[in-house]
Amino acid sequence: MKQADLEARIRTLEDIEEIKRLKCRYWRCLDRKLWAEMEECFARRATADYGPSFRFRGRKSIVAFLRQFLGRDSVTTFHMGHNAEIEMTGEGRARGRWVLNDFFIVEPGTKRRGWGFYDDEYVKEDGQWKKKSTRLTTQFEEWEPPRGGKE
Repeated sequence: MKQADLEARIRTLEDIEEIKRLKCRYWRCLDRKLWAEMEECFARRATADYGPSFRFRGRKSIVAFLRQFLGRDSVTTFHMGHNAEIEMTGEGRARGRWVLNDFFIVEPGTKRRGWGFYDDEYVKEDGQWKKKSTRLTTQFEEWEPPRGGKE
């Protein structure tokens, strides 16, 4: 194996590891309500699709939504992502899919568990990996008490 090939493979592995750390930082910032640090996870012109009624353009609007939706003292969240599938798509570009399991305490006595997938695109901006786009697809959720008042 040529030295240049080995260096390229190592650089790819380092990039994938940095992207994994970025996604973990995103979830940590979300759960700990670290909004300024959260903003740094996104590229300046990032897009987010958290469902049909929750689509945003620009990192400031994405973080403003997350802060409004999850930033209240009455909301506690815990996000776990795993099974990362990360593919380098070009110089300074990548995409990834993550399995998500999340848990919300929305208010005293109301809990939500969810399972789904995040599909992300990443870009290197100013030498750092950032989320260029993110799309959450919820596969299943359960509420306590069940939605609609049915016990």
